[in-house]
Amino acid sequence: MRRNILYTFFAGLALFLAFASCSPEPSSAQQRIRDRIKQRFSQINKGAASYSTEFKIAGLDVAVWEPKSPMDQPAPLVIFSHGFHGVNTQSEFIMKALSDAGYLVIAPNHQDAMGDTTKAAKPETSFRNADDWTDHTFKDRIDDIERLLSALKQNPHWKNKIDWSKVALAGHSLGGYTALACGGAWSSCKLPGISAILALSPYSQPFVLHGNLNKMNLPVMYQTGTRDFGIAPFVKRKDGAFDKTSSPAYLVVFDKAGHLAWTNFQRNDQQKNAINYYCVSFLDKYLKKDSNTAPEKKLAGVDELLVK
Repeated sequence: MRRNILYTFFAGLALFLAFASCSPEPSSAQQRIRDRIKQRFSQINKGAASYSTEFKIAGLDVAVWEPKSPMDQPAPLVIFSHGFHGVNTQSEFIMKALSDAGYLVIAPNHQDAMGDTTKAAKPETSFRNADDWTDHTFKDRIDDIERLLSALKQNPHWKNKIDWSKVALAGHSLGGYTALACGGAWSSCKLPGISAILALSPYSQPFVLHGNLNKMNLPVMYQTGTRDFGIAPFVKRKDGAFDKTSSPAYLVVFDKAGHLAWTNFQRNDQQKNAINYYCVSFLDKYLKKDSNTAPEKKLAGVDELLVK
């Protein structure tokens, strides 16, 4: 019970950070709260067991999870984008599940990554003012993904380890925004060679207002939760992100999941397993073309599952 209360508390704080940081100058109380949650995030992350290795690729600090079994043939690739003021290892349990399933997972630190004191605490455009967002908002993140993919293709160590016909983008929160943008939700940002998008509690409202979700033309899975108060309404509602996204598209809503359910804050093993199931089965269906996988299956703990 205490764990659930703490989890909900920190999930609420995460949203507070995102939206309170929109003020021109943070109050001392806001700054203290930001510092505390960042410290807590770091402590949880440092305590997590990891298969990851740190590399520098295209000038980016990246964490890499290689398939657990020996790579005797090129592996499908998943590029993961962290949340605003997150970190590349913030979603350890999902990265490990994907690597255990045979995926090569590479996650860069973006310029707004936690611990980079050279960047302002507030976003470049307010999360509250989604109508002000354009294809230039957080363009550095989109450029990071493009540079990383280009460097991997040219790097002798990596290029032959990757099956370039099987590339997916995944992201949490602002990372979900990044993945959707690179998948064509902003048409000018669409990257070639992407086979699927995994959007985990994504900030999607700018695309709902004036993006190109209906023209993405690649498989997209949205995941959110009944306690994901700052995200779920914009994904779930009529004329929301899922409704506007071209088929095939999935929407999985986890019961009692808040905004940090996809990060190292997650402590509910049933919810972890369910999240991993949908991430892996979705990518297996569309990258590996596995006809035996079932991302349309509704598991216990799922409040709502929509497929089109």
